[in-house]
Amino acid sequence: MKRQLLAVFLSVATLFFTAAAFAGVPIQHWTAASGARVYFIETRVLPILDVQVDLAAGGIHVPPAKSGLAGLTQGLLETGAGTLDEEQISGRLVDIGARLGGSADSDRASTSLRTLSSKPEREAALELLRAVLSAPTFPQAALEREKARAISAIQEAETRPDAIAGKRFAAAIYPDHPYGSSPSVASVATITRDDLVAFHRARYGARSAVVSIIGDVSRAEAEAIAQRLTEGLPAGSVADAPPPVRMPARTTIKVPHPAAQSHVHVGLPAINRTDPDYFPLMVGNYSLGGGGFVSRLMKEVREKRGYAYSVYSYFAPRKLQGPFEIGLQTKREQVDEALKVVDQVLTEFIAKGPTTKELAAAKKNMVDGLALRLDSNAKFLGYLSAIGFYELPLSYIDDYPAKVKAVTAEQVRAAFARHVRAENLVTVVVAAD
Repeated sequence: MKRQLLAVFLSVATLFFTAAAFAGVPIQHWTAASGARVYFIETRVLPILDVQVDLAAGGIHVPPAKSGLAGLTQGLLETGAGTLDEEQISGRLVDIGARLGGSADSDRASTSLRTLSSKPEREAALELLRAVLSAPTFPQAALEREKARAISAIQEAETRPDAIAGKRFAAAIYPDHPYGSSPSVASVATITRDDLVAFHRARYGARSAVVSIIGDVSRAEAEAIAQRLTEGLPAGSVADAPPPVRMPARTTIKVPHPAAQSHVHVGLPAINRTDPDYFPLMVGNYSLGGGGFVSRLMKEVREKRGYAYSVYSYFAPRKLQGPFEIGLQTKREQVDEALKVVDQVLTEFIAKGPTTKELAAAKKNMVDGLALRLDSNAKFLGYLSAIGFYELPLSYIDDYPAKVKAVTAEQVRAAFARHVRAENLVTVVVAAD
């Protein structure tokens, strides 16, 4: 019964943990003795502690022939650590009502912990997190199981036009660059336990670690937590800097597929996370294709012409230039007409920027919606970890409303002209005639 109550409490408590709890609360930052960078917010609203450890161990640090290694390494951390096997780790988490989670993307690998802040539960949970980060055993049986699952998922995805389009689009806008690599059956099949051990030793070093802590602990306790979690990490190695992103030439790639609907992606590498044009591009994109039914692409492509049920655009900033993308699905016999409209809308938007009405609506939505994007402990932890990993200003969240409100139509127009150049746009159409 105690285990059930602990799990339920952790599940529902954060529904009441809103952005208001953080209003005016400063982010504290320091470098631990281990070399890890630490970001901390103390809040006593709920007896909960959330911790996330991010490392420069994403796909950008993996050679194409081993694509999938970053995700497998992170995903197998919980399958064995120190003297504990997978079942024992899972059982201890249940006993203390804690949760471990993780992910790996192009830039980083992340491992997170949510636990009650009471000392017995907190200490036990932190010890588990320390063990999986510092002493994973990568059991061979677990590796073979997860490789089989990954290969099965890849094979299934290779039959779907949406997955094919996404993979071909990434490869086309990032030619000969790790950002364009996707796990394949061949790359995953070659990954060995020695690869996992070597990647962990090289990329899970304390000097590249960012520790984000939010919750019911003091500064002194947070300092001890960060040092404890990172002092046992490998020394790590200084990896070569990732290659620069090379802008692609304008091209259209058509991929045969029997689907009735064509899947379309249009875009290019556009912006890194610290680019000064970040806010003008984000505000502008809301008007272009990020604002749902109020966006210009939706009005022109769907409402006026009925070419697509949904059409969208977005920027995904990364350490290096992340993608700008426009996406839609349409009947294959009308894909050319739909693309003409997309091109017209984008060309006009780049030339003129948003209208006064569009700009005002975009700003209002982004500022008013901030609270909803920070309405849980987990969501706020995501922002805190991004601030740390991408080395954004500590005042980023407090400054956000003013930064959005300050954007002008001319700034949007100029930013789009700099980052969305027609001569670099790539179009991928899967299920093309």
